[in-house]
Amino acid sequence: MSSTIVHGQLIRYVIVGLASNLVCYLIYLGLVELGSDPKLAMSLLYMVGVLQTFAFNKRWTFKQKGLLRSSFYRYCTVYALGYLFNLGMLYLLVDRLAYPHQLVQAGMILVLAVMLFLAQKFWVFRQL
Repeated sequence: MSSTIVHGQLIRYVIVGLASNLVCYLIYLGLVELGSDPKLAMSLLYMVGVLQTFAFNKRWTFKQKGLLRSSFYRYCTVYALGYLFNLGMLYLLVDRLAYPHQLVQAGMILVLAVMLFLAQKFWVFRQL
C-alpha cells in the first residue's frame, strides 16, 4: 500500500478523532464538574465516541465497502480493549497515584488514538 494512501488515512483519522474527542472531552469535563465520577463519565462518553466514529472511519477514513457486521464486531472489540486499558489507567493513575484526572484522560486520548489507528488500519478495516 502506498505511503500516500496511508498518509491520507492518517489525516482523515486525525480529523475524525479530533472532532469526536474534543466534543467528548468537553462533555467529560462538564459531567465531572457536575459531580460525576471520572470513570463513569469516561465510560458513558467512550460508548458515544465508538458509535459516532465507526461510520466516519469505515466510510471516509479507510473507505471500506461492505463487511458492515464483521467490521463493526472488530471495531467494538478493539474499542472494548481500549476502554479496559483506559479504565485501568484511570484507576491506577488517578485513584492510586493521585494524578489529576484531567491530565490523565487527555493523555489517554493520545495514547489510545495511536493504538486504535493501527488496529483499525491493519485489522478492523483491512482491505481484503
